Amino acid sequence: MTLPLTPTDQPTADQPLRSIHTNTLPQVLDQLGISLMVSTYQAGKLIVMRADDGVLNTHFRVFQKPMGIALQGDRLAIGAAAAIWELRNNAEAAQKIPPSGKHDGCFLPRNLHVTGDIDIHEMAWVGNDLWFINTRFSCLCTYDQDHSFLPQWRPPFISAYDLRDRCHLNGLGLRDGRPRYVTALGETDAPGGWRENKANGGILIDIETNEILLRGLSMPHSPRWYGDRLWVLESGKGHLSYLDPTQGELVCLAHLPGFTRGLDFYGNLAFIGLSQIRESAVFSGLPLTQTLAERTCGVWVVDIGTGEILGFVKFEDAVQEIFSVCVVPGMRFPEIIDWDPGLLGTTYTLPKQVLQNVVQPSEDWEFAETHFTEGNRLHAAGDQEGAIAAFRKCLQLQPTYLPARFNLGVALGDLGRYQEAITELNKVIANEARHAEALNSLGFIYCQLKQLETAVDYFRQAIAINQDFHQARENLQQVLTLLEKMPL
Repeated sequence: MTLPLTPTDQPTADQPLRSIHTNTLPQVLDQLGISLMVSTYQAGKLIVMRADDGVLNTHFRVFQKPMGIALQGDRLAIGAAAAIWELRNNAEAAQKIPPSGKHDGCFLPRNLHVTGDIDIHEMAWVGNDLWFINTRFSCLCTYDQDHSFLPQWRPPFISAYDLRDRCHLNGLGLRDGRPRYVTALGETDAPGGWRENKANGGILIDIETNEILLRGLSMPHSPRWYGDRLWVLESGKGHLSYLDPTQGELVCLAHLPGFTRGLDFYGNLAFIGLSQIRESAVFSGLPLTQTLAERTCGVWVVDIGTGEILGFVKFEDAVQEIFSVCVVPGMRFPEIIDWDPGLLGTTYTLPKQVLQNVVQPSEDWEFAETHFTEGNRLHAAGDQEGAIAAFRKCLQLQPTYLPARFNLGVALGDLGRYQEAITELNKVIANEARHAEALNSLGFIYCQLKQLETAVDYFRQAIAINQDFHQARENLQQVLTLLEKMPL
């Protein structure tokens, strides 16, 4: 079956995050009213895939080595390099994101829990508890506020907790709302022992009985109980398979052109991550590397009734490996916020009884701090005109906001608008006479205006207030040196 391809919406033209997709993929997302979250630890991104007027919108957010994703209603957890991010959907925040009415969800950071580098793999919510695979320590853990993690189970052949990754425990699957299945790349108890037979040493374990259901698998991953079947990705072969309980072996439903890792279901569809692995030390010798000359990276959609491929998105350049794929039900166009001080500073989640006593400001009310933060961002980016406009808007809302007044003076000075800068900085000093930074800035401006004696006076005032103001001392010394060289 050949499917027509369409270039995917790009973040910016100069970013190597290009992709192409079949026309059917955005149609599937739109018809089901869903979106996808996909993690790529290799590229350091969380990708939100959304249908947008007939094309696929791939929206990238930066996280350090994102791997496991766990979603339960409005709760989202992301396993990163040495921490777990917890985010919550906030409907009010979604309404603030332009264009108006576009977004139907917005996940904002709520907690960051430091676990240490444990190479977190798959994760899942079990009620209010977050369970996750701790690959370095070869165990299944839960989130614990008082500790880095709390071990709950380890394979019976693992004799001790050891951060040297004895079996490469990786996949986690629930059944009836409880952790039930895990995958590992080896039945080994020595540090890194799984590497010796990674091509065919994989296992599937029932953690309730400690029974090894299958051996001899090629890098298994993503065990899932769905539709009264136990599914697993045999990544080293590029297979989507299910366990035939009568024969005790896997049945391959679909053979895909990449290293299959990351699996979720919706309706009769499976959404599968593919990685473009290369013959590295980790992946060499796999069946997949011997049979496929060209391997791709992306997300494939497979009908689990027929095995037919219904659509896919294929990444190019920067994105070469996918770890987790997560369906976001009921949200067509959600947003993920990795860090946005303006939005986070003006969005609140409160108990219902508290909200009943909260006075809502008028719709045209604005938070001065938002414009101050934006002004600082623009100033750091070199957009002084934009920064000046933001600082003026902040002061319009709150005229006594001295940090904005001072930064406005600095930005005006950076553009050479010295008289305006002097006016603003003098207003700062009028309200706070011992503002050493404003005095130093005035000294600098008067240097630019060649009024060196006036500059010396301002530098000395700044130093009198702060004896450790090294920049003011350096400025003063430079001006005094210039005055000494000037002819009488």
